[in-house]
Amino acid sequence: MAENRHKQLGLSDETVLQMYETMVLARKIDERMWLLNRAGKIPFVISCQGQEAAQVGAAFALDRTKDYVLPYYRDMGVVLTFGMTPTELMLSAFAKAEDPNSGGRQMPGHFGKKKNRIVTGSSPVTTQVPHAVGIALAAKMEKKDFVSFVTFGEGSSNQGDFHEGANFAGVHKLPVIFMCENNKYAISVPIGKQLACEKVSDRAIGYGMPGYTVDGTDPLEVYRVVKEAADRARRGEGPTLIETVAYRLTAHSSDDDDRAYRTPEEIAEAKSKDPISLFANYLKEVGVLTDELEKEIHDRVMKQVNEATDYAEKAPYAEPEHALKYVYAEEE
Repeated sequence: MAENRHKQLGLSDETVLQMYETMVLARKIDERMWLLNRAGKIPFVISCQGQEAAQVGAAFALDRTKDYVLPYYRDMGVVLTFGMTPTELMLSAFAKAEDPNSGGRQMPGHFGKKKNRIVTGSSPVTTQVPHAVGIALAAKMEKKDFVSFVTFGEGSSNQGDFHEGANFAGVHKLPVIFMCENNKYAISVPIGKQLACEKVSDRAIGYGMPGYTVDGTDPLEVYRVVKEAADRARRGEGPTLIETVAYRLTAHSSDDDDRAYRTPEEIAEAKSKDPISLFANYLKEVGVLTDELEKEIHDRVMKQVNEATDYAEKAPYAEPEHALKYVYAEEE
C-alpha cells in the first residue's frame, strides 16, 4: 500500500473523494462547454483543463464559511468548491437572465456570487489583485477573522496591479494569499519570454513575504501550502505568494489556435501527466478509490452536467431593455 499522504494532512477519505469529484466535475463541465461552443450554441470558452488540481486543492484549504475568493477566469475548480453549481456555470456560458455572475452581461469566466463570497473579476487581467488586498485590509481594520484568496496566471504576475497589490499587502501584513497558476503560457508567450527570474515565487522576497513553488498537478501539495498560508494569515503574520506549476491542456480560449506556438508532442506529453488521472491513481493506490466508485462518480457528474446543460439551454434570455439596468441611476 502506498504512503497515505492525505491522512498526514488531516484529510479524511471522504474529503479527498470530494476533492476528486470536484476536479472531475470541473473537467466535464469544461469539456461540455467546448462541445457547445463548436456546435455554435455558446460564444466563448476559457478553459480550466490541466489546472483543476491546484484550484480544488487550494479551495479546500480555505474556510468556505467566511473566507473571500477572487478567482481569475480559469478557476472553475475554485468556484465549484465555494458553492457555485454546474447549472449556474452553464447559465453564464449561455448568457441567460438567471446567470448569477452578471445576468448574462459578462463573458464566461467572470465568476461572482455574493452570498458565497466569490468576488467578480473584470476583463482586464490582474485587476482582482488590488481588490483582494483591499478586502484583506478591511479584515485587518475591522479585526475580522477571514482570509482573502486571489488567483492569477503567470502572465498577470508581470502586470502593475500584481506588484502594487503585493507591495501594499507586504507592508501592511495583510491576510491575503496570492496564488499564481503558472500554466506555462500567457496566451502564446512562453514562460521563458515572460520572466527573467526562474520562478514567479522568487519575487516574494521583494515584498517581504514567503514564496513557494509547488506542483500544480498535486492537489494535496497545493492544499498543504495554502493551508499553511491561511493559518499564517489568521495569526496576523501577513501575506504569502504561492506559485502552482501545471500545464494548460487546451488552447488559451475557444478563439485561439495554439498550433501556432506549441507542438502536438508537447501537449501529448502534458496530457500524460493529467492531474485528474494522477490523483485517481493515488487514491487507488491508498485504497480509497475503486473502479466501481470511480464509475459511480463519473456517472453522477455526467448526470449533473447533462441536467445543467438542458436547464441553461432552455432558460430565458434577459429582456433587451434590461441591458441598461445597473448602468444609470434610477429614480425611486
